Amino acid sequence: MTKTYDVRPGQSVELLKELHILTRDGKMNQDSRRKLKQVYHLYQFIEPLLQDVLSAHPEVSLVDHGAGKSYLGFILYDLFFKDSAKQGHVWGIETREELVTRSRELAGRLGFGGMSFLNLSVAESISSSSLPEKIDVVTALHACNTATDDAIRFALAKQARHIVLVPCCQAEVAAVLRKNKGQALKTPLAELWRHPIHTREFGSQVTNVLRCLQLEAHGYQLNVTELVGWEHSMKNELIIATAKGLPGRKAAARLAEILDTLGIAELGERFFAPVGMA
Repeated sequence: MTKTYDVRPGQSVELLKELHILTRDGKMNQDSRRKLKQVYHLYQFIEPLLQDVLSAHPEVSLVDHGAGKSYLGFILYDLFFKDSAKQGHVWGIETREELVTRSRELAGRLGFGGMSFLNLSVAESISSSSLPEKIDVVTALHACNTATDDAIRFALAKQARHIVLVPCCQAEVAAVLRKNKGQALKTPLAELWRHPIHTREFGSQVTNVLRCLQLEAHGYQLNVTELVGWEHSMKNELIIATAKGLPGRKAAARLAEILDTLGIAELGERFFAPVGMA
């Protein structure tokens, strides 16, 4: 066991205990040090985005979708908002009421007054009056299946400056590929997803490619990389999008062409739906 000197100065020890990064007596073992390293690795991607917003205005706003126990939101608030962006606010969106209640109680105990937690689906949050009309940063880490797409739609509707996604469980595209496989097999390209395991993996890959093209079509510049160190999950693709304001017509055209070529044009509404529509 080691002491807490691995923890950054000013960081809430009580929060790290609640997140099981520190033991109840404030110690740290090898497993918890690994968890802390993961936290700092993710933070190094998001902190520059928050600083970018802060340079424009002090009321930095961030919404975390599929928040779960709001692990990410609490860490971001603790490391950034509570000292650097005191006028800012973090919202956690989660469908499980018991987790929302728990997060509210924890924020109260820690004195994190700039945090709110809403018992909503990602789709419901797009039109919720509990959230402002514009949001600076939108995050969605392992928001299952179409919740990631709803988070993208939310970000577009809220004119987010930055979007951070770690997608997972992309089953919808694979299901449509599987359904239309007979027709698609007329082209050799369909060999890429003829076998069931390839259908699943190819569907996952295509889903993220379509999401990237969708964001580029709406004027975002993308950085697609790997969230290394998250050994507990195979889903570690990290998509960071920054608004540049110039719609990408080429990206929109390629998105439409891919949907048509792969025989999944029926999903066009999901990737081309008007901003703000659930």
